[in-house]
Amino acid sequence: MKKSILSVVVLALMVASCGQRAKTNAEAAAPETEEVQASAAASDLAPDFELPDLQGNPLKLSSLRGKYVVLDFWGSWCIWCIRGIPAMKEAYAKYKDKMEILGIDCNDSEEKWKAAVAEHTLPWLQVRCPEDKLQVLEQYQIEGFPTKMVIDPEGKLLKVVVGEDPAFYTFLDELFKK
Repeated sequence: MKKSILSVVVLALMVASCGQRAKTNAEAAAPETEEVQASAAASDLAPDFELPDLQGNPLKLSSLRGKYVVLDFWGSWCIWCIRGIPAMKEAYAKYKDKMEILGIDCNDSEEKWKAAVAEHTLPWLQVRCPEDKLQVLEQYQIEGFPTKMVIDPEGKLLKVVVGEDPAFYTFLDELFKK
């Protein structure tokens, strides 16, 4: 009986940690889905940033202007991020001619990040947010993982979804039916 209670407690702590690893261990997990607020308000331009890609080359968000971009803040340590990969792959296959996905790894070592990208064969662009670039998480008010943001071709934030929520994929379906 004690083993099963301990197992439940450990599992609950692991699940909760996915929502609380942002910034420097955010005080509380972000809600399941939220609209963009404050400095990242809807219709505001998405803050530009430059982060290293898998080859160590700098990639600027602004270099992707002219197409829809999905920012996917994730980490290999986050079970919900990993569980969401199959649905993200489906969305990418469906809409890769209309959008670009930019995976932004957070709170991983470079080795763990590269291993996770290879293990899960992630076909979209990938960058890593190293410790000296954590202001990117602050600029985008990341408080939970995964966090997905949709940016329009002009660079304006359209939608933010925190957590692995089917509403994100519904939004993409509606957006690209136009």
